[in-house]
Amino acid sequence: MSTAKGSGFFWHERCFWHDPGAIGVFSAPGEFLQPQPASESAESKRRLKNLLEVSGLIDELEVRKPPPASREDLERFHTPRYLDRLEAGDRARGGNGGDCAPYTPGSLAAARQSAGLAIAAVEAVAIGELDNAYALCRPPGHHAEADRGRGFCLLGNIPVAVMRARALGQVGRVAILDWDVHHGNGQQAAFYAEPDVLTVSLHQAGNYPLDTGFFEEQGEGAGRGANLNLPLPPGCGIGAYDYAMSELVVPTIEAFAPQMIVVACGYDAGAKDPLGKMLLNSQAFARMTTEIRSLAGRACDGRLVLVHEGGYSEGYAPLCGHAVIEALADSRTRVADPQNDEIAAWAYQALQPHQRALIDGWRNDFTRNAR
Repeated sequence: MSTAKGSGFFWHERCFWHDPGAIGVFSAPGEFLQPQPASESAESKRRLKNLLEVSGLIDELEVRKPPPASREDLERFHTPRYLDRLEAGDRARGGNGGDCAPYTPGSLAAARQSAGLAIAAVEAVAIGELDNAYALCRPPGHHAEADRGRGFCLLGNIPVAVMRARALGQVGRVAILDWDVHHGNGQQAAFYAEPDVLTVSLHQAGNYPLDTGFFEEQGEGAGRGANLNLPLPPGCGIGAYDYAMSELVVPTIEAFAPQMIVVACGYDAGAKDPLGKMLLNSQAFARMTTEIRSLAGRACDGRLVLVHEGGYSEGYAPLCGHAVIEALADSRTRVADPQNDEIAAWAYQALQPHQRALIDGWRNDFTRNAR
């Protein structure tokens, strides 16, 4: 008899206390840059949690506040030298984890808590305590690599959680889908030679990082063919994402036959985001969630975990997140998005010929190489 209890929601106030410093949309302060709050701020995440409270959707979820990640769990992915450096900086005046990963004292506690949310969400779904789960992680994690932080990410939330679950025998084959507007380089690096973890990244081409995210990067050694990048051209909207999901993302994950699906769930492909140049509305994110939830139902007994990543519009990201969690929990709660229909009516939202040709080419090449 199943002991699953619906949809989980994992969060902790500690995550909102991470302070990257007054860097605005830049990677570091500068002589002619007037200080302003960092684009990766607590506000968009806190407003999502608040919206769940006000709408009542949170009352339909199993709310959990798990402990932070242990050093042992972090070392499954990160090098001891990198973790030592973070700890030293945290005891001093902060620093930069690597490439555009600034932090201040207290940030490491938030990052460990963030990784702890992902760990607990993955474990609860893997062992059947929950059908699916959403982890409201902050700092985000999908850019962090084993020996450095990148792109506002200090610790690799998803790699840490997935490596732990696999090491403990809670799950075997895992598919990780990243629909953040930036390339999921952290997951790619973590599992690039691993045949039993499929990593798929649907992102804006050449945004961040500049040195990764190309279609030609398909894994190495035994992991060849278990990494798929879809670097979509700037300006892609609802039609391009729908086509990429139906023609390539969903079939690839289904053919992989995972025991669990984990989504790096960023909202910076939203039309109102300051760090992306894509055109999605909240219902586009909800539709992708519905597709993946349906796929998880067919492929892996519904085991699905969404881990919050980017999304920097303090006003619009919460509406996207709420729509996603509605779809994840199959909720009847409906929060009206006042700009959903306007965004959908923008020009070039339909699938464009160059977008179709690009996605068709990827599908044909990837399918041929997989044979």
